[in-house]
Amino acid sequence: MDQPAGVMPHDGLAHDGLAMPVHLLGHHLYEYSKGVRPMVMMTLSTRDADTVTRKLAERFVDYHVQTVTEAKVNVFFGNPACIAMVRSVVRKPLNQLTPEEDFILGTLLGYDREQQCRRFLAMAQAGREGAGRDGAVS
Repeated sequence: MDQPAGVMPHDGLAHDGLAMPVHLLGHHLYEYSKGVRPMVMMTLSTRDADTVTRKLAERFVDYHVQTVTEAKVNVFFGNPACIAMVRSVVRKPLNQLTPEEDFILGTLLGYDREQQCRRFLAMAQAGREGAGRDGAVS
């Protein structure tokens, strides 16, 4: 029986047989190439990250890999200036970024600016505690 469009099968593969992160990479690369966003971040298993970074290198797309755990990494890719900024600023877990660093990163990732402003104000007021969520930037 066919699954509805957009539903991931049990095996973690998209309908075309590619691993879901690789399938999503195509979508992210399309948005990046059209200027929808200057930078993308994907949280991946180290195995999937190897495949994704190989594909990025083949397309000459700048990227940076940040270790999250032994089994998980964040892969940032996009405009060279954005990736240079990530390399210089993101030197710690995302949930330890300052409110300013978090704001810059979230904005470059294309998150809603007004929400980023509210998040920044909440983080600054709370002294960072309680404003972050397990390393996620949103």
